[in-house]
Amino acid sequence: MDYNPKVIEEKWQKRWAIEGLNKAREDASLPKAYILEMFPYPSGDIHMGHVRNYVLGDVIARYYRFKGYNVLHPMGWDAFGLPAENAAIKRGIHPARWTWSNIENMKKQLKRLGISYDWDREIATCDPSYYKWTQWFFLLMYKRGLAYKGKAKVNWCPNCKTVTANEEVIDGTCWRCHQPVEERYLEQWFFKITDYAERLLNDLDKLPGWPEHVKTMQRNWIGKSVGAEIVFRIKEIGRDVRVFTTRPDTLFGATFFAVSHESNLIDEMRKSPLFREREIDELILKIKESNNEQEKLGEFTGLHAINPANGEEIPVWVTNYVLQEYGTGAIMGVPAHDERDFDFAKKHGIPIRTVILPPGESPDGELETPFIGEGLLVNSSIFNGLYNEIAKIKIVEHLQRKGLAEPKVNYRLRDWLISRQRYWGAPIPVVYCNNCGIVPVPEEDLPVLLPEDIDFTPTGSISPLAKSEEFVNTTCPRCGGPAKRETDTMATFICSSWYYYRFTDPHNDKAPFSKEAVTYWMPVDRYIGGVEHAV
Repeated sequence: MDYNPKVIEEKWQKRWAIEGLNKAREDASLPKAYILEMFPYPSGDIHMGHVRNYVLGDVIARYYRFKGYNVLHPMGWDAFGLPAENAAIKRGIHPARWTWSNIENMKKQLKRLGISYDWDREIATCDPSYYKWTQWFFLLMYKRGLAYKGKAKVNWCPNCKTVTANEEVIDGTCWRCHQPVEERYLEQWFFKITDYAERLLNDLDKLPGWPEHVKTMQRNWIGKSVGAEIVFRIKEIGRDVRVFTTRPDTLFGATFFAVSHESNLIDEMRKSPLFREREIDELILKIKESNNEQEKLGEFTGLHAINPANGEEIPVWVTNYVLQEYGTGAIMGVPAHDERDFDFAKKHGIPIRTVILPPGESPDGELETPFIGEGLLVNSSIFNGLYNEIAKIKIVEHLQRKGLAEPKVNYRLRDWLISRQRYWGAPIPVVYCNNCGIVPVPEEDLPVLLPEDIDFTPTGSISPLAKSEEFVNTTCPRCGGPAKRETDTMATFICSSWYYYRFTDPHNDKAPFSKEAVTYWMPVDRYIGGVEHAV
C-alpha cells in the first residue's frame, strides 16, 4: 500500500486527538516528565529553526511516554512585542489581526508535522486571560518594593522608537533592527532584580544538569566583584568620593584619579576656579561624537584627589573608559597593575609606580606591561613585604579604623528596565492621581485591557496609548478623583518570563497557577532553546 501522507497523517492524528494520547494529567502514581521547547514569536510561518527545536523536543517527549512517564509537552505563543508590531505596521494591518492569523497558520503547520503537543494547554501572551496574570505579577512586585519608577540613562532605539534593555544592545546596536542606539535620560519602570544578585549566583550550584558554559555565562552576567570602597577627597572642593576597587592592595600605586564623563561630580568640580572647564567640555563633546569606544580619551581637570593611604595628591582626570553605572563612576588609576590604567597612563604621560612584585625582583626599571599577578608589596609604607592577598585585608582594616574604607561587594547586574513606548504589549497596571500619586490598579479590576481601536503608529518617546483619551482618562481607585493611566507597556520578556508555569495550569481563572499543579510538574525536566536565553 502506498504511503499517502495527506490521508494517513490526517487519519491517525485525528484518532490520536480523539483518544487524547498527548493530554497531560496530574497523576501522583506516575513519574512525570516536563518537556519544554522555546515558544515562538507568531511571525507567519514555521521555519527550519522551529522544526529543529520542536522535533528534538518531540523525540524526547515520546521517549518518556514509551518509558511510562506522565509527560507534559505543551506549546504556546510569545505573541506580544516589537517583531509582531513592526511586521503589522509594515503591512498596514492591526497587530492583533496579524498575530492571531499567524497563530492559526503556525498551529496548523505544527499539527501537520504530527508533533505530540497537548494543545488543550495552548497559551498566547497577548490573550487577556494570560496578560491579566502578567499584570498581577507586576502588582505583586510593586507591593513588595520590587517594581519602581525612576529616571535613568537608558538605551533608546530611534528606529524602533522605544527603549531597550542592556541585554538587548549588541555592540552598540539594537538587537531587533541592528541600528545604533542612543543614550537618553527618561523616567522608566524597573524591576529590582539586583536584590537577588547573590541568590541568583549561589543557586547556579543547584542546577547540576545545566551545561557549565551556560552557568559561566550567568556568572559573568551577574558579575560579582569582592573588594572595598575607599574614600578619596577632592582637595579643591572638599568633596569625599567613594571608589570601589577589587585591588586595595595596589592603593599605594594610585597615580591618578579618574571619573566618568557622565559623572555628576563634574558639575561639582566646576565650582572650583581651577577647573579646566573649556578643556573638559571639549572632551565630553568629543566623547559623545566619537564612534571608537576603544580609544581611551581623557583630560586633566585641574583638580586633585588625596590618596587616603599616603596623603599624596594625585590629578583628577575625566575619561571615557570609566563606567558611570559600575561602582560610583570613579576609579583610582593604578597603571602598574591594571591594563586599562596602564594604557591610559602611557598615552597621557602619567607616572607609573610599581607596588607589587614577585619575590626577589627589583622595583627599579620601566614596566613594559602591567604586572597583574600575585606577589609582595613594595613602595607601600608599613605594608612592604606583605603578600598582596593578605595586604588587601590589612590595608582595608587600617583605613576602616580611620573611617576611610569599608569592605564592599559589587555586581555588574543592573535592575531590569521593563517599560516600552510601544503599543503591542501588556499595559502597566498603574494610574497617576494628582492627589494620591502613583496608584496600583486593584487586582479585581485586572486585566487592564489593551485597546484595539487606536492609532498604534509609534511617535517617539511617548507610547501610542497616550493618544487614546478613552484609555488614558480614568478614575483613581483610591480617592475616586480623576486620574490618568500609565501609557507604557511591558517588555515582551516580562510576559515570557513565566509562561512555563502557566502551562502547568493554563485554564485557572483564580490564580496564575495552582500550588498543586506547580508542585507536581515543576521543574522543567528538559528544555530545548537557544543559549542566548541564558542571559
